[in-house]
Amino acid sequence: DKWDPDYPPYAANIDEEGNIYARGTQDMKCVGMQYLEAVRRLKASRFQPLRSIYISFVPDEEIGGNEGAALFVNSTLFSNMNVGIALDEGMANPGETYRPFYGERSPWWLVINATGEPGHGSGLYDNSAAENLQKSLEAMRRFRASQFDLVKSGNRSEGEVVSVNLAFLKAGTPTPTRALAGFDIRVPPTADPDSLDRRIEEEWAPTSRNMTSWFELKVPVRDKFGRPMATRTDGSDPWWTMLEEAVTQAGEKLGRPEIFPASTDARYFREQGVPAIGFSPMANTPILLHDHNEFLNRQVYLRGIDVYEKIIKAYASYAEHTSY
Repeated sequence: DKWDPDYPPYAANIDEEGNIYARGTQDMKCVGMQYLEAVRRLKASRFQPLRSIYISFVPDEEIGGNEGAALFVNSTLFSNMNVGIALDEGMANPGETYRPFYGERSPWWLVINATGEPGHGSGLYDNSAAENLQKSLEAMRRFRASQFDLVKSGNRSEGEVVSVNLAFLKAGTPTPTRALAGFDIRVPPTADPDSLDRRIEEEWAPTSRNMTSWFELKVPVRDKFGRPMATRTDGSDPWWTMLEEAVTQAGEKLGRPEIFPASTDARYFREQGVPAIGFSPMANTPILLHDHNEFLNRQVYLRGIDVYEKIIKAYASYAEHTSY
C-alpha cells in the first residue's frame, strides 16, 4: 500500500523513461532472468563450454537459506559438481560502475535474557531485570556508535564494520523478574569473531549481572578451513581477473571490491571454500531493494544480459580448477 497507485508492486509496469516498476526488479528476479537469457544466447551462438554451467534457484534466502542453499552445498550432488566459482546477487549503484562483492557480513541474531528480583514500582532496587538489561543496552549502544563513527568518517564502508541493531524488547508486566532483548548483529569476515564472543560474554550479557544469552542464528565468519570467508580479488585469483576483463570487454566499469553489508546465499559457497562473487550489473540505478516503488530501467536490464554473457563465457572457458 506504500507503492505508487500507478505502479502496483506485482504489475511490472513500464513508464515513459523505460523504468520497469515491480517487486523484484532489483532483488532478485532481474539477475535470475539475466542468467537464463545469457545462457540462452550462448547456446544459440553454439558456444561450447569447457566447464559445466549450473543455474540454481533455491528457496528461503530471505529467511536464512537453511532449507535451500545450506542443504544444497552440503549435499553429495553439490560436491560432485566440483564447482570452481559461484556468482550471486550484488547491489545497484547510483554511480557509473558495477559493484562487486567478495564477502559479506554474517548475521548473528542474539537474544539477551536478564533476570532480577521484583519490587514495588515506587522503590529503588539494585539489579532488577530491567536495570541489568539497560546496562547492556547502553554498552551495546556505545559499541554501535563507535562502529558507526568509522563509517561516517569515511574510514570504513558499511560492510566493513560490525553493526548492532535492537530488533525487539520485552520487559515489565506480567514478568517483572525478566527482561528480554533481541539484536540483529552483522559481522564482516575481517572481524575477530572470538573477540566479539568475549565482548558478549563479559560486557553485554555477563552472568555476574544475572544474564544469559543465546543465538537464534549465528552464521560462521570463517570457512570450514578456518579462513575468513572472503574471495580473493587480486591478480593471484583467475576468477577475479576474468570478471574484470569481461566487464571491460563489455564496455563497462567495475568498482572497487566490497564486503556486502547484508547476507546472501553466497556465504554457503564460501563456507565450503568455493570462491563466490556478488554481482548485479545495475549502474546508474538508485538502490531500491526491499523498497517502495522498486524499479530497474529496461536498458540497464538488457545491458546486464550482455555483461553476463561475457562473464559466463569467460568462466566456462577456463578449464583449470583452482583450489582455495
